[in-house]
Amino acid sequence: MGLSTHVLDTMHGTPAAGMQVALYTTQGEQATLVKSFVLNADGRNPDGLLYEHADLKVGTYRLVFDVAGYFRGCGVSLPEPNFLNLVSLDFGVAHADQHYHVPLLVSPWSYSTYRGS
Repeated sequence: MGLSTHVLDTMHGTPAAGMQVALYTTQGEQATLVKSFVLNADGRNPDGLLYEHADLKVGTYRLVFDVAGYFRGCGVSLPEPNFLNLVSLDFGVAHADQHYHVPLLVSPWSYSTYRGS
């Protein structure tokens, strides 16, 4: 239960180790930073869940992934301005008693996400 994320670099076929990520709670246009972290070698938060089961609340959230910074750090030559910079995923938690996993599959030119398990 709780909230987690995982990022896969589809350009290199690896986890996105070293990517900066920020988690926010949102209310309308207002966003409040909950935490920021750097993904570990498996492309996950090194501290585990972003929210433990008991702490996850019904509401809206935002994950912001520093895609351009990550790919530049990998030595990928990006144009200026690059196609993707920060990828923001706004999502809702309707059932706080369930697990919400928000994966990101990303390259310098595309991304996809879904509610995982």
